[in-house]
Amino acid sequence: MPQCFIRLFLFVVLAFSASLTSAKTLQVGITEVPPFVMQTERGEWEGISIDLWRAVAREQNIEYEWVPLSFSELLSQVESGKIDVAVGALTMTADREAAFDFSHPFYQTGLAIGVPRTPKHGILQSLKALFSWEFLSVIVALGLLLFAVGIILWVCERRANPEQFGGKASEGIGASFWWAAVTMTTVGYGDKAPVTLAGRLVALVWMFAGLIMVASFTAAITTSLTVSNLQYQIGGPQDLPGSTVATIPDTASARYLEDNRVVRREYTNLTDAMQSVVDGNTDAVVYDRPLMQFRNQQLGDQRLDLVPGVFEQQLYALALPSGSPLRESVSEEILRITESDEWRSIQANYLSETN
Repeated sequence: MPQCFIRLFLFVVLAFSASLTSAKTLQVGITEVPPFVMQTERGEWEGISIDLWRAVAREQNIEYEWVPLSFSELLSQVESGKIDVAVGALTMTADREAAFDFSHPFYQTGLAIGVPRTPKHGILQSLKALFSWEFLSVIVALGLLLFAVGIILWVCERRANPEQFGGKASEGIGASFWWAAVTMTTVGYGDKAPVTLAGRLVALVWMFAGLIMVASFTAAITTSLTVSNLQYQIGGPQDLPGSTVATIPDTASARYLEDNRVVRREYTNLTDAMQSVVDGNTDAVVYDRPLMQFRNQQLGDQRLDLVPGVFEQQLYALALPSGSPLRESVSEEILRITESDEWRSIQANYLSETN
C-alpha cells in the first residue's frame, strides 16, 4: 500500500513538472538585423529569422515572448542562460560554439563586396565630359598660351618678315597665332616661317614645348572620357588590398579584412558603411551578402553594384544555452521547414535577386 502512494506521488510530481515545463514562456532574444529581424512602424517584429522561429514555435506548441537586445547583449545572455533562444543572423563559429549551442543551420551565405555603380557611357556622357569646366579651362589656357607665343613671334618678325607677319597689328598677330597653333600640332605647314634669329629661337623652343603639350593634352582628353571606366576595378576579394574598405566592427567581415591586411574604415551600421561608398569616402564595402542585398534595395538610385559570388562562406543558426533540451527538437523542426515550400516563400518575401 505505501508503495502505491509513493508511485502515485511520483506520478503527480512528474506530471506537475511536465506541465510547468510545457507552460513555461520562453525568453527569445532578438537583435535587429534586416532582413532577418526587423521592427515595423507599428512595433511588430518580422523578418526571415522571425518567420522561421514563428513556424518552429507553432509546430512545437511553444509559448514565447520577444526580448529585444543589442548584438553583444544577445550573445552574452544566451551564454549565461538568461534567454532561452537567440534569433537573428548569427554566424556559426568555433568560438561561439564553445560558449553556447547552435541549432541546425538555416541559411548559408558568405561575405560580398559592394562597389559604386559603373556609370553608363554614351554620346551624351562623352559630350558632358568634353564640356566640363575642367576641360574648358584647359582649352582657354591653351588659347591664351598660343596668343602669347603669337605676340612674341610677331614682335620678333614684324619688321624683318613683313610678307608673312606684317601688315596691321591684328593681321600680324593673327598670322603669328596661326603659326603657333600649326607648329604645336604638326610642327608647321611650311606656309609661314620665322627668318630672324630671335624668331627662330622662339620657334625652336615652341616646337619642343608643343610636343610635350600635345602629348599632355591628348592624355587629358583620354582621361576625361575614360576615367570613370577605370575607377571600379574591384572584381573580387583579391582586388581589395590597396583599397579603403568600409565594414562593421566586431564582425566576420572586419576580421577578414584585418587578417588580410586590407585598410578598413568601420561604421556603426551597414547603411552608413554603404553610403560611404556612394559618397566616395571609401572604395568598397564588405559584409554579409543577404544583409547588403536587402539594404541595397533601400538605396534606390544610389544603390551599389554587388560583385557576383560570395567568399568566406558562413552559416546562420539559432543559438541556445549550452545543454539546452530544446536543441534537438528545434533543429529537427528547422530541418523540416527549410526543406519545405514555406521556407522558399519566407525568403522570397524579403530578398530580391537583383542588386
